[in-house]
Amino acid sequence: MAKLTFPHDFLWGVATAAFQIEGACDEDGKGLSIWDEFSRVPGKIRTGESAEVACDHYHRWRQDIALMRSLGLKAYRFSVSWPRVLPEGSGQVNEKGIDFYSRLVDELGEAGIEPVVTLYHWDLPLVLDRRLGGWPNRELARYFADFGDLMYRRLGDRVRRWITINEPWVVCQGGYLLGDLAPGHKNLQESFQAGHTLLLAHGMAVERLRAVLPEAQVGIALNLWPVHAATDTERDRSAAARMSSYVNEWFLDPIYRGDYPGLMREAFGDLLPSFTAEEREIVQSPLDFVGVNNYSRTIVRHEEEQFLEARQVGAPGPVTHMDWEIYPDALREILSWVHTRYAPPSMMITENGAAFKDEPDDAGRVNDSARVAYLQTYLSKAHQAFEEGVPLTGYFLWSLLDNFEWSYGFSKRFGIIHVDYETQRRTVKRSGEWYAQTISDNAFET
Repeated sequence: MAKLTFPHDFLWGVATAAFQIEGACDEDGKGLSIWDEFSRVPGKIRTGESAEVACDHYHRWRQDIALMRSLGLKAYRFSVSWPRVLPEGSGQVNEKGIDFYSRLVDELGEAGIEPVVTLYHWDLPLVLDRRLGGWPNRELARYFADFGDLMYRRLGDRVRRWITINEPWVVCQGGYLLGDLAPGHKNLQESFQAGHTLLLAHGMAVERLRAVLPEAQVGIALNLWPVHAATDTERDRSAAARMSSYVNEWFLDPIYRGDYPGLMREAFGDLLPSFTAEEREIVQSPLDFVGVNNYSRTIVRHEEEQFLEARQVGAPGPVTHMDWEIYPDALREILSWVHTRYAPPSMMITENGAAFKDEPDDAGRVNDSARVAYLQTYLSKAHQAFEEGVPLTGYFLWSLLDNFEWSYGFSKRFGIIHVDYETQRRTVKRSGEWYAQTISDNAFET
């Protein structure tokens, strides 16, 4: 057995997203989001379920903070529902929506838990999607910057860490290319236009934060994962390089190098937008940290008929309930890659976790030993990355609660707290107990 100890000021937390847990989708003046509309379209949610109630966090937030406190959490990463505070996307502020987040932040402070606020976790106000056409319209970046400015001014006296956008790649890929996420479009050029606007929105939001809260810290949360070649042939290695560029460099290269990656430009040509000099300066607004969301890796081989001439092959190892391979070294590998290629001053793991089929036993306990093993092995690799020089300052486990897993509905459970969706009863799982002990010790044994 080896004991792995983390730095004394390491930020141990959990993460959630507003749409996945809050419910109260049209209560107290909240406007509708693209996800409210998308999830009502027959067939879009595989289980036919709705997030209108979700985990009812909007009404049960005090109970949820008490649970966080009992686990000894140091930080809580949550997102603000843009249409809850600005029902029309801009203009008139919904004070009841602002008050919800203000009370949440106050109670977190009283519990000794640092709030880490994500401005955008996919719930675009429906009115802006209809009026402007969503993220492919560059004008939307200005609306987002105004939204960020509002939140900085209302919560910034108590929030010192901010994340602009969560997983812009998924917004583009799922929302505008594959169509399996809101708003459900299927257009390659639209996906690139959306990505361009998201980069501008991110940069503008960073600039606003520097003006309003010069002492605060800001970053972005990106889903990143290693792409491995199925074989050591040149064609498979080239396929892996193309896919990795598309997955991992699409947003990081503009932020740190001022333009889209060369392999993407070679593959897509004029379908990729071009940055003006002014846009380049905005997008490269300096960050305090990069957030890495990682769960696994992908393996590809060359196949000409496929997108980017790369076909994903089956994972050789065990998988989670999401069919994602359990491959702990993916976390160390991607952290080291970001550190080597871009050298951000600080990095945090802003999402990592696993979905398994969790149900209480006859005694009411949830003994999710598979998740405990997952967390042990992945955190071991995070510790290794830190030992190898990666400036890792925090870890946010996904997720606090079982919740509405987007197009999968309630069928995938990621939480360290089990939620009975009929009764809204919360039960801390074995993984939650393990995580609480790890936080208390600032260390764990492997």
